[in-house]
Amino acid sequence: MVYAVVNITEEANRVLNIVKAKYGLRDKSQAICQMAQEYDDKLLEPELRPEYVKKAKRIMREKSIHVGSMGDFKKRYG
Repeated sequence: MVYAVVNITEEANRVLNIVKAKYGLRDKSQAICQMAQEYDDKLLEPELRPEYVKKAKRIMREKSIHVGSMGDFKKRYG
């Protein structure tokens, strides 16, 4: 367990109190852990939607286009 002394704004303090009450937590440390867990779940490694996986697999099966040199690329794509 890591111990830390933190300085937070009044607004952040209110948010922690709301999180603490919403989840029935004992202290603000648990509220911070809850917020960190939700951040991790939603933002750091979101699960891929099934329709995206299906589309990616379809694209991977397509034939690739050989471009060649940078000059060939510029001719082809402007």
